[in-house]
Amino acid sequence: MKKLIALLTIAGFMTFGISNSVLAQEEQQPAQTEQVATEEVAAEEAAPVEEAAPVEEVVTTTMTEVEEEPTFHEVLKKQYIDGGWGFMTLVLIVLVLGLAISIERIIYLTLSTSNTKKLCADLEEALKAGGIEKAKDLCRNTRGPVASIFYQGLMRYNDGLDEVEKAMISYGSVMSGNLNSGSSWITLCIALGPNLGFFGTVIGMVQAFDDIAAAGDISPTIVASGMKVALLTTVFGLITAMILQVAYNFILNKIEGILNDMEESTITFMDILNEYSKKN
Repeated sequence: MKKLIALLTIAGFMTFGISNSVLAQEEQQPAQTEQVATEEVAAEEAAPVEEAAPVEEVVTTTMTEVEEEPTFHEVLKKQYIDGGWGFMTLVLIVLVLGLAISIERIIYLTLSTSNTKKLCADLEEALKAGGIEKAKDLCRNTRGPVASIFYQGLMRYNDGLDEVEKAMISYGSVMSGNLNSGSSWITLCIALGPNLGFFGTVIGMVQAFDDIAAAGDISPTIVASGMKVALLTTVFGLITAMILQVAYNFILNKIEGILNDMEESTITFMDILNEYSKKN
């Protein structure tokens, strides 16, 4: 519950910051335009009277300034506003929330990854040097689910190897559940992104038909502009789904690798305990 509250808080701050940035830039645009206009007027008044520049040169300079390509941030902001801030904000919240959960899962899985071969070798040396108690200390001081499973098995060593194996299988299921925790929320965000986009498209199409009815004529301009605005939410929803799908597949690959290490190391651990029990 604490993780969910923290993730929602992060998502809220990020969404609020993005919205404020968009609004601030919209407010600064008129001010910048007025400032540029004032500077141009002042420059014209301060400039000495010289020979007038050729008309062709002035037209060429003006056309060059007008034809400057907008930056990626400006294009993205324009498309965000054109798509309708309501549905676009919902899609953005889904993207931020999905990324927050994905990052938390990736960090958790990265910290859960350990060198199981080295752990088994150190465990074998600890059993030879100090017995079960030293092996427990080694597992207790090693991070990762594999070390925790080994510790649960060593706790039941006196009950027999069968009990050790049962304990490791049971605790392995618990660790597997912890590794997969949160994945369902990512899949929910992957599904919500396109669905919200499609919903926004349907609403946009209804508004486009309302504009056509109000105009009383099926103008290509009205139809094209309405279709563009309606489809923007679908585009952003699909982009959200693709980004989260890549993160989700990466997480699944990490989980699969950890589970394989758990199974392989568990077999090695049981072999080590069998040899130790025979010698003692």
